[in-house]
Amino acid sequence: MRTIFLLFLFSQLGIAQKHYQKNYFDNGQLESAGWMENGQKSKFWYYYHKNGNLKAKGHYKVNKKTKFWAFYNESGQLESEGHFNRGKRINWWVYYDNKGRVTHKCQVHNNKKNGYCLMYTNGKLSSAVKYKFDKKIKEWTDLRSFKKENRLSDLR
Repeated sequence: MRTIFLLFLFSQLGIAQKHYQKNYFDNGQLESAGWMENGQKSKFWYYYHKNGNLKAKGHYKVNKKTKFWAFYNESGQLESEGHFNRGKRINWWVYYDNKGRVTHKCQVHNNKKNGYCLMYTNGKLSSAVKYKFDKKIKEWTDLRSFKKENRLSDLR
């Protein structure tokens, strides 16, 4: 009986193979690092540019991006951030210029603009566009009418 239990235990340990993996560029610089589980990306991962600066960081579940992710340019400045579900962008995504200022925010569903995209100039809301499945429905440059028509209290 004990032998059967030990064989079962060892077979179960072999099924759930989990390890931390690092991948390197040809120049020896770290390219990516994160958890692999049963041959698929899982949990938290980091990606790097060839110059060593962070390129992206976020979660995987069964080899697909999930939860919060952040993306950076080659100089290390944050470019965009948002959420994934089963490998597709969802909810609000925020985009930044090279000085770290928000340029626009968009609502996304299954990688398509679906909802509002808000454009910013010098840190201030300057225009808005409403999309439905990547098709532009309406655009506002008069923010007073935009806020009045849409009754959105979270926009500043």
